[in-house]
Amino acid sequence: MKKNRTILITGSAGFIGFHMTRYLMAKNWKVLGIDGITKNYDVNLKQARHALLSKNKLFTKYEFLLENKEKLLNICLKFKPEIIIHLAAQAGVRYSIENPEIYLRSNVNVTFNILELAKKIKVKHLLFASTSSVYGYNQKLPFVENSNCNRPLSFYASTKIASESMSHAYSYSYGIPISVFRFFTVYGPWGRPDMALHRFTESILNDKMINVYNHGKMKRDFTYIDDLVKGAYFLIDTIPKKPSQKRKTFNNDSLSEVAPWRVVNIGNAESIKLLDFVTEIENALGKKAKKNFVKMQIGDVSETWSNIELLESLTGFTPKTKLSDGIKTFVNWYKNYYQ
Repeated sequence: MKKNRTILITGSAGFIGFHMTRYLMAKNWKVLGIDGITKNYDVNLKQARHALLSKNKLFTKYEFLLENKEKLLNICLKFKPEIIIHLAAQAGVRYSIENPEIYLRSNVNVTFNILELAKKIKVKHLLFASTSSVYGYNQKLPFVENSNCNRPLSFYASTKIASESMSHAYSYSYGIPISVFRFFTVYGPWGRPDMALHRFTESILNDKMINVYNHGKMKRDFTYIDDLVKGAYFLIDTIPKKPSQKRKTFNNDSLSEVAPWRVVNIGNAESIKLLDFVTEIENALGKKAKKNFVKMQIGDVSETWSNIELLESLTGFTPKTKLSDGIKTFVNWYKNYYQ
């Protein structure tokens, strides 16, 4: 890659955005980072991420809500990013049950603004973060990109499906190359406090009970943050081509027949029992958890598992971080940051 390419990262103070930005700057990219610093979880953590990123001269930050279309456009006309990675979103299944309107604004309306921006500044490639939650009530495992995603179980998943659909329409109508990447239960240092790894670690250290949903009969495809970031990075120059161009396709390819649009899973390709996940946290902490077994919450699915053959075919990259190693790294970070 040539030096000093410019990229826009939305949600740069978020968990994934923070790591994505650090990785890109290590590759000598100039990063324009925009984040609303919303109060959906600890603002201090978001500010600490942005402060750390700001020590690098390759990073330029703006902190405002992406609902402000005019400000967003003016900034991007100034910096002229050739690539956009849209990570800003309201995440989390359970919170969407209680506050659906926030998800409508933050996920659907903001994605519309990003699509309008991509059209106006004519980006070379827009990468948009979706989620494994879109697979919903899909009992065919592992999840393949071209599976039907028409039975979501949470409003969060619904907003992501809507955003994926809108992105395809814009790709078709305006020829915008778009890659949607669906990630699977991402974890690691600087992770969100509402995620299970963060909550379990905090509770175990403080001798508090942890809630184990579906009485422990849950399985997740846990993806370490570095693997997710590398997968997304390798997709940057894997640009979907228009139907009028010569196109190479792969087994189970999700490349649209009518648009330069594709969806790609990024996961660890392994479904791990929730109780095994808890055991790895216990091992890393050297302390047993006090478990409270409860029923599954509304909007949850019992299992996720990614098929990543398309990611491997497109990029040659395969996530390889072991769960035990990833959890140890998180626990070390947690202790240093909070204690």
